[in-house]
Parts: sequence; C-alpha cells; structure tokens
Amino acid sequence: MSQHPPAEFDEKKAEVFADSFLAALNNGAMCLMTAVGHRTELFDTMRDLPPSTSQEIADNAGLNERYVREWLGAMVTSRIVDVDPATQSYKLPAEHAAFLTRKAGADNIAVFAQYVSVLGGVEDDIVECFKQGGGVPYEKFPRFHEVMAEDSGQSVLATLDSHIVPLVPELADRLSSGIHALDVGCGAGRIVNRLAELFPSSKFTGIDLSEQAVGMAREEATSKGLKNVEYVIADLSDFQETADADKFDFVTTFDAIHDQAKPANVLKGIHRTLKKDGVYLMQDISGTSHVDKDINHPIGPFLYTVSCMHCYDGIACTGWRGPWRNVGRGENARVPQERGVRFGGDTSPRSRYSEQLVRSQKIMSRRICSEPFVQRTADLDSQRDSEFPPRGLDPSVGSTITGISPRPSDETSCSCDTSGKEDRV
Repeated sequence: MSQHPPAEFDEKKAEVFADSFLAALNNGAMCLMTAVGHRTELFDTMRDLPPSTSQEIADNAGLNERYVREWLGAMVTSRIVDVDPATQSYKLPAEHAAFLTRKAGADNIAVFAQYVSVLGGVEDDIVECFKQGGGVPYEKFPRFHEVMAEDSGQSVLATLDSHIVPLVPELADRLSSGIHALDVGCGAGRIVNRLAELFPSSKFTGIDLSEQAVGMAREEATSKGLKNVEYVIADLSDFQETADADKFDFVTTFDAIHDQAKPANVLKGIHRTLKKDGVYLMQDISGTSHVDKDINHPIGPFLYTVSCMHCYDGIACTGWRGPWRNVGRGENARVPQERGVRFGGDTSPRSRYSEQLVRSQKIMSRRICSEPFVQRTADLDSQRDSEFPPRGLDPSVGSTITGISPRPSDETSCSCDTSGKEDRV
C-alpha cells in the first residue's frame, strides 16, 4: 500500500476554522437563550417597552428579576438587545423584534431556536444509538410535537386558506360543498383542525404514528367542538396494502414524506386511497439529497442535525435499517414525479429573511408565488410494484414544493427508470 506524505499544515486555515467554531459555540448558546426568551415571552414584552431596567422588564413579564438579568446578559453579548451602560436600561430594537416576536408572524425565527434545546435533551440517547444502533422513540422528545405545531402554525397554517388551498383549482369550492380529505403524518393536527373549521361540510381524517401527537390533535378538535374530523394512530410502512381504495377526494402531506420508513409505500398508498378524480398536495424539504451539494444550503447544518437526531432515529425505532438520509426536493420530488404527480406551485418565501431561509424545510412565508412548476411523468399504476434508484434532481430556488396531483389515469404510459431495487426516497 502506497504511503501519501502528510499535507502541509495550513495555519491560516486552522485559525479561520477555530474562529468559525468559536462563533458556532456562541451562536449555539444564543439559540438556547433565544428559546427561553420566546417561551417566557420576554421578546414580546420588550417589543412594547421603552428602554427599561431588568426589574421593569421582569415586572412587566411577570418573571423573576435575577433570571431576567442573567438572560439579558446573554442577549446583550449576542447583540440582540441593546444596553445603555449609564442607566443600565435595555431595549430590543424594532429591527430585531421583527424576527423574534409573535407579532412577527411567519418571520418569527425564535420559534426555530427551540429545536436546538429539544434535540439537546436526547443527546445521551443518540450517543447510545451511535454505539448500539436502534433509535429514539418519539415519546423521548417531550416538546417536539409542541414545537412542530407552533412551527406549522405560523407557516403552513398562516397561509392555508389564503395561498395553499387556492393552489388547486376549484378545491375551495369542492371543500365547501363537502368532500372527504386525508392528511398523512398529521402531527398535532393543527392543519387538519383548521381545515375542518374552514370547511364544515367536508370530513377530515388525520393519520400519524405518534400517540402523543394524535392525542394533542384530538384534544384541540374537542376544544373547538369539531364534529367533522377524526384521528387515527397508525404505522404507514405498509400503506400500499392497508389503504382503503378509492376513499378520499383530497390527500395532503406537510413535511411528512421524508420522515417515513417506507416513503414509496406511503406514496403508493396515497395513490390507492385517492378517488379517480382525487388530488394529492405535498409539501416537503427543499434540498438536493446529496450532502456535497447541500454544503451551501443556508440552513444545511440545522436540517442534517434534525435529520440525525430526530428523523432517522425515529424511523430506526420501527426496525428499518435502509439507506435513509436527509432528503428533500431532490428525492422527495422524484418518486411523486415518477408516479404521475404534477407539481403545481413553488412555495418560495417572500418574507424579509428569505435569503437566509430560501431553501428551508417549511413554507415559512405569507405569500406563495403563482408561477407553476409543472412536470408530468409516469403513471403510478404501471409502477406499483417497482422501486426506484436515487437520482439527484436540482432543487428550485424555493424553500419547499407543493405537489398537486390529480390521480393519473390508468392509460398513462410509463417512461421512468425502474431498475432500482431498494425501497428508498
């Protein structure tokens, strides 16, 4: 075996890396304190206050002054909050409040900082998985569904009736008249419950693997007095066999397909359960599915961390050991396209921080551009028993994609490669 001489040590490269890692350490700490500020509503309190002392801020927020003072120290050194050294008064600049408060709506990035602390809570379990394999069950993440619900509440939920439903021509009219809709991977059910409120003549079903999430969904539905919604706890790994044929007029998945142990089977099941004139709407992560291409993704480290510490290990708990990885538009779009999905709307963010989150995992925007991204490929029926090899499709500029697929006719011809053997997306 030939020996390669060691590369010359680049001192400048080492210094740059050390500086960047030190910044990462500070930013990680900042995220923890940002999550605290969001959960205690300190940002919301300070948004409406003039320059104030720690005691005044604590009194207005109804919190302990000593802890507020410590938190303010982290916020000042993170350059989030300004301090006047002469008066020891603190002020949250309006330009920062625009991205850290609940009144910021879809621009509130503080919501996402909570994922850092939530994932940190299972670090010991993840380390054990590195040694022994296996996975971390969803119930080990006590606040994950709560954070996800808040996340979707300010992104998908905020644009549901104004932008997402209108992506499908005449869908609003059909929902108003009364149809049967299914949300696969419904989580805490906030989207399903909102649709049930908006369209009382339609019937809605939500399915999710997590008993905790479904419990939250049912509790909210009961509190709202909704009679047209039901929730089911189910593992959809064999959905291609268990799905009720020709049952639903409308099926949705919001940030859910990439979390499935057998995503191709879920997509087959969705096709099976759709009526002949049914519509499937899909939203998922925008990425290339190739780590070398995702190096420049604006939140690549965040997405791959969530992938490792939640998405994959949740799947591993089912006993599946396939070649799953953090996938996005590249792989999540490929199978639907090969199964007859027409992509009917890019959901690029148009909010003020779109450059930072332009390829993020959520819609995260009040507006969705109207230019359609249309691609027709193969019919699902002719490929029902085939698997597909991974193929990287270049992502569009948008943060997510929304696939709108009227169920393809049985006569549609197949034109896709079916040489792959593994069930992977």
